[in-house]
Amino acid sequence: MASGTETSGSGDIGRTIELLWDTGRRPSRGPKPGLTLERIVEAAVEIADREGLAAVSMRRIATDLGTGTMSLYRYVPGKAELLDLMLDRVQRTSEDPGDYGDGGWRSALEALGRSALALHRRHTWLLNVNQSRPVLGPSALDGMEKVLTRIKPMGLTDPELLSVIIMLDGYVVGAARTQVYQEEAERSSGLTDAQFWAAQQPVLEKVMTSGRYPVLASLSEDTFGPGFDHFEFGLQRILDGLEVLVAARATAAGPAAPGSGAPASAAPGPAAPGSAAPDQPA
Repeated sequence: MASGTETSGSGDIGRTIELLWDTGRRPSRGPKPGLTLERIVEAAVEIADREGLAAVSMRRIATDLGTGTMSLYRYVPGKAELLDLMLDRVQRTSEDPGDYGDGGWRSALEALGRSALALHRRHTWLLNVNQSRPVLGPSALDGMEKVLTRIKPMGLTDPELLSVIIMLDGYVVGAARTQVYQEEAERSSGLTDAQFWAAQQPVLEKVMTSGRYPVLASLSEDTFGPGFDHFEFGLQRILDGLEVLVAARATAAGPAAPGSGAPASAAPGPAAPGSAAPDQPA
């Protein structure tokens, strides 16, 4: 993963939106048969996956595709706009309903967390993109629609539902960064994880018997071992916390009024999705 950060939405926003949603004028057939915007984006993603985002340039893409650099500008203005197309490309959602859990909101968020971690491990360059202001394309909105459809029954306000997704994304990105950095350290240093910690073992054993760190010294031998799934543990604790909130909202909402035909989650009160102002505390 290359160092440095690039920012989504830093190109011509209007042109990027046209390309994402295919609303602009299509280029006339170029000098190289088979050259398309889709192929250009795929080539850029392939380069970024192999060599990092810094290796992606219009010249390099043209070389890989066997065409002239100027031919690419018939399809995309430059790298800034191309980056947004790359982001939307890798976010394409699965058409298999089973990939979004068993239908409940918790299983949907479990699936979202695990698939997002896998996405960042497949495309480690995503960790070098500032996506605080994304240009929303069809893949991003398709994914958002599918997740929101599954978690809407939580009975939270609409801003809270969005916050659930943001919270989970932040957790996943942090976990992915830790995993990718660990692998990168092993490659760059030439030392395996076991070798790295073995080099520190003599001094650590000595200080652990000094009495200076009684709690650390009392920890079990498997505390820092590779067998514990820290990602899954954290994911489940986040979902446990949401379970508590969802149950509290359902209790506060109470049953629907007799004959109203409205579900409990739509009854007046704090559980009505979207009924509260965005700054209403949970």
